[in-house]
Parts: sequence; structure tokens; C-alpha cells
Amino acid sequence: MTDMDRRSILQLASAAAIAGGVVAGAGGSAHAAGKAVGRIVLSGRRTGANIPDLLTAGVPYYVRYDLSDEQGRSVGTENAHCLPVAVGLDGSFVIATLVLSLDDGMITAATAFQRPLPAVTEPPVNARPWSHEFAITGGTGTYLGAAGSVTIEHPTRDEDVLTIDLTDPSS
Repeated sequence: MTDMDRRSILQLASAAAIAGGVVAGAGGSAHAAGKAVGRIVLSGRRTGANIPDLLTAGVPYYVRYDLSDEQGRSVGTENAHCLPVAVGLDGSFVIATLVLSLDDGMITAATAFQRPLPAVTEPPVNARPWSHEFAITGGTGTYLGAAGSVTIEHPTRDEDVLTIDLTDPSS
């Protein structure tokens, strides 16, 4: 990796960290007493995306899912903005922000992860299941001051399962 590549990755990572801080600031202080504690499991069905056929470092993409609870009721949407910062044949390193717009408030989160897909993304059949974890950066409504994590499993190309683990930020 050249010094220019390293600088570009650091600049992109810095920009994402700043954006994550803005998102957290908009959602409330991470040190506020949270109301929601526990585990929530939601299922998502993709309703939008602009993932390119070939990922390119520095070229962002988004994904959107409609979310339902364990009884199949619609409870909101999942929206992620993703930015590949390094791309290779064995996958890509991506930084991402996540907004869960739920019926009783929003949860914001951020992550950096190794996406285990080749540069040619999203084969229509036989896609490899994979998962990644987001750190919750804040929330609104019931989730004001939320802390914890969101694990997203991708069993198929157009479906995901979210496990939201909310913790008490004061403990």
C-alpha cells in the first residue's frame, strides 16, 4: 500500500468518524439515561440499494430494508450508508452508518467491517451468508441515549436479521 493510499484511507476514516459523531450528536448524548434495555430481533426485506457491480474505494452506496418484528408486523426501516475504503479480490473494508427508524424512535449506529465478498458484488444466487456488528451511537424517542450493539446477519442477498442489544449506558 502506498503512502497516498494510506492517507486516503485515513482521510475517509476520519470523515466517517466525524459523521458518526454528528449522527450521535443528533440522536442525543450517549451518556443520557436510556429507557430501553434488552434484546430486539427484527427481520428486514431489502427495498432499495445502489450497490455497484464493482466496489470502488471512495465510492459510497446505500441499502434500505423494511423491518418487521417476530410476529411479522411492520415496525420501521433500516437505512445504511456505506463507504468502501479498500477493495480487493477477497473482499472490501467498509465504514458505515446505520439509522433504524422504528415506530417508537430511532437508533443510530456506526461500524467498520471487512465485507467478505469479491470486488464483483452480490451474485443473484448462492450468495455467501455473512454478518457484521455496529456500535450504537444514540437514539431518539424510546431509544434516547441508547447504547449497545446491532448485529446484522445477511442470510440471503435481499434479507437480513437484526439483533439489537440495548445496554444501560450508565452502568
